[in-house]
Amino acid sequence: MTLIQRQGPFLLLCVIVLISWQLMHLWLGTSAVVAPARAVAIAFDLLQDETVLPHATESLKAFVLAAIIAIVLGIGFGLVLGARPMAREVMEPIIMSLYSLPKVTLYPIALLIFGLGISAKIAFGALHGIFPILIFSMNAVHGTSPILLRSARAMRLSRWQTARHVLLPAALPQIFTGVRIGIALAFLGTLIGELFASQRGLGFLLIGAIHRNDIQLVSAIVLLITVFVLVLAGILLAIEKRLRHVT
Repeated sequence: MTLIQRQGPFLLLCVIVLISWQLMHLWLGTSAVVAPARAVAIAFDLLQDETVLPHATESLKAFVLAAIIAIVLGIGFGLVLGARPMAREVMEPIIMSLYSLPKVTLYPIALLIFGLGISAKIAFGALHGIFPILIFSMNAVHGTSPILLRSARAMRLSRWQTARHVLLPAALPQIFTGVRIGIALAFLGTLIGELFASQRGLGFLLIGAIHRNDIQLVSAIVLLITVFVLVLAGILLAIEKRLRHVT
């Protein structure tokens, strides 16, 4: 199967979106919807604008740190809870309740603790990303085949060796699914943090353009964010498929 055949549905969706976008522009006018070609041109101008680079760097830095924190804590606690049935039974309802809680309601607390700097965005992004990683990791370890665990005990492996050589490899594909979802939510949380209260970042530029009713700038920033998310999602999906094929 060729690359075009594999990516056919996605390419078709992109064409449909672009055609729909152009039709909306023709129907509603430039004051409401910017033409796709114009949005792309403005997006390229933004990439070359030196005043935008610090904002993009701030957003990327906050997102990467938030994702790292979410991955480390999510996998760490997930392995521990998944390997301890009693702890899992106690903590799972609490974790699910926190996961279902709208995170926006917690952002004022993050602002009070961390202020308007990058720390609040990192904390908010990590808060969004940690729960799916934790839940998938916990369930993946809990669902590990008992035969593998008995084999580890028969070989007298320590807890650390069992986690490293048995639990983690067996649960890795499912854990990475949680990581993929968690990374996406970490980016969403970081962006929301910039939209609500921030002095730098792409979200800060976006909310400023919205307040000024600058439709062209809004469209260009949204386009850049969308392209970044699509590329990131494609990379993570490719890694996930590779892991499932290997394991």
